[in-house]
Amino acid sequence: METLPTIWFIAIAVLWTGYLFLEGFDLGVGMLMKLFARNDKERRVLLNTVGPVWDGNEVWLLTAGGATFAAFPNWYASLFSALYLPLLLVLLGLIFRAVAFEYRGKINTDRWRTTWDWAIALGSFVAAFGVGAALALSTTGLPLNANGDRVGGPFAWLTPPAILGGFAVVLFALVHALAFLMLKTDGEIRHRARRWLIRWLPLGLLPIAGWVLLVQFQHGKWWSWALTGLAVIAAVCAWVLARKAQEGKAFILLGGFLASGTAAIFSAVYPVVLPSTLDPAFNLTISNASSSDYTLGLMTVVACIGLPLVIAYQAWTYWVFRRRISAELIPQSHTVLPAVLQRALTRQS
Repeated sequence: METLPTIWFIAIAVLWTGYLFLEGFDLGVGMLMKLFARNDKERRVLLNTVGPVWDGNEVWLLTAGGATFAAFPNWYASLFSALYLPLLLVLLGLIFRAVAFEYRGKINTDRWRTTWDWAIALGSFVAAFGVGAALALSTTGLPLNANGDRVGGPFAWLTPPAILGGFAVVLFALVHALAFLMLKTDGEIRHRARRWLIRWLPLGLLPIAGWVLLVQFQHGKWWSWALTGLAVIAAVCAWVLARKAQEGKAFILLGGFLASGTAAIFSAVYPVVLPSTLDPAFNLTISNASSSDYTLGLMTVVACIGLPLVIAYQAWTYWVFRRRISAELIPQSHTVLPAVLQRALTRQS
């Protein structure tokens, strides 16, 4: 076994799991802005639940992409060039979403807020779907030739596994967001989130369960099937605990379902990092896609220093902003005048 490439394969799987866990409920809250919230005050409650953490959660996406680029440059090159169009849409979705978070409250009109609410919801959907499609294709395959180049047109990536993976992440994000709102809000929003979670959790987890089973039937090993079983147990326990209003445990167990499911997928395809649907001989593996041992060794030292700092900072952020939020704590909307206009009005008065 090649030790350093294997360690970095596991590290990248962990980074993607961290991104899907943290940014999952974050993107889900964005989509629920139009699906769940009933009025502007409720939408502002939803925004305040993720306001202090959403940009920090996106660090995991950058870290996962950067680690793939540095540790497995051939994997990065083949995947990102083959998925140029969908990943461009993901980038645009994240940009519109970030701008909307900042601009939504700048002008006190319904039309202005509605525009940015749609930007948050659609940007969150596009980002979640695109990331899910990319990860699904990393585990089910792309039409790659011997050089690692995509064969076919710009939509050759749009396959049933890609669509399944896209909706798997979208629906998991919605379910996890409901668990997060149940944990982070109070009052009517909290109780409605619990009702929605109990009703929709079994349906919302079906696509990601289908993705896991698809990979298992193609490449499964005994340990990946064992992890699949753990994922099923975690999902059932999360649903039972949600019915009992044990919100924190339900949220953690949904995370356990995600961690077990992603571990089952990545361990099943190991040592392949990007399968070719044209010929198994064209598969990219940890052997032919990785950087040199010197590069991986240096990256390991840097990661051992930097990653604990990132985790500590994010843990501190979540601890500081751990209090529940309710609609009663949200003040009325108002327009903030530019400083020059404020001074002019003060002089006139």
